[in-house]
Amino acid sequence: MPPTSRRTPTTSRTTHRLAADAGLLVAATAFLLPLAWVLLSALDPDANLKVKVPDSLTLDNFDAILKPDITFTPLLNSLLLCGGGTALTVACAALAAYPLSRFRSRLNRPFLLTILFATSLPITAIMVPVYALFVRVNLIDTLQGTIFFFAASQLPFAIWLMKNFMDGVPKELEEAAWTDGASSLQSLIRIVLPLMGPGLAVVTVFSFVMMWGNFFVPFMLLLTPDQMPAAVSINEFFGNRGMVAYGQLAAFSVVYSTPVILLYVLVARRLGGGFALGGAVKG
Repeated sequence: MPPTSRRTPTTSRTTHRLAADAGLLVAATAFLLPLAWVLLSALDPDANLKVKVPDSLTLDNFDAILKPDITFTPLLNSLLLCGGGTALTVACAALAAYPLSRFRSRLNRPFLLTILFATSLPITAIMVPVYALFVRVNLIDTLQGTIFFFAASQLPFAIWLMKNFMDGVPKELEEAAWTDGASSLQSLIRIVLPLMGPGLAVVTVFSFVMMWGNFFVPFMLLLTPDQMPAAVSINEFFGNRGMVAYGQLAAFSVVYSTPVILLYVLVARRLGGGFALGGAVKG
């Protein structure tokens, strides 16, 4: 009888690794193709839906969009909405996560499960009652009202993330501060939050990115064209009867993505670092 072939563990691991690498390559290609189209079309005077190297490079697409009414005003509105919403989300999430992390109660788990359930609610399902509420309280077509709703929509998941990061800060450090006369709020601001820099960075970036790319909420709650953020104004590049200015759309997309990239670069060290505890709890 011929000997039966057996696959060695090394061969099996190599096969699995090659399959995983092939899957990652396919996923990377799916993400890189749209990015390549945006970068190439922004410099192409005859841009279309094809991913191609332009015959000649031009900056006319950027010249056409770099105007106050097309780019600068919508970007400023986006920065005000997303920056204000992110700051409010991070502040409220820290205050809400602190008692959940530091004090034990029978209500902690049901509250966290309720928060987790709230993250799965689609915004489209609640926009009709939210719109009616905003009309009644005179918050419709206001930047502050949209900021409040942005913060409220991101707060559940932000609390969940913040609480998990806050659990990693030893309570002994706070107890030492309490012994010296510090209050709970002082220990939160001066001890806990500085030590959970990676957690703050994650919550900040996640909240900002989710707000930055949100089209539906400002489209529903804002009525004045001068208050529309860039996520809504990008719709202006889609003309009637299927006519689209692809080159200008790609150029606007490059400019529109810049603040998110800059934010990530600013907090990249925090995202890659750990809790700066060192030997604080030793001795």
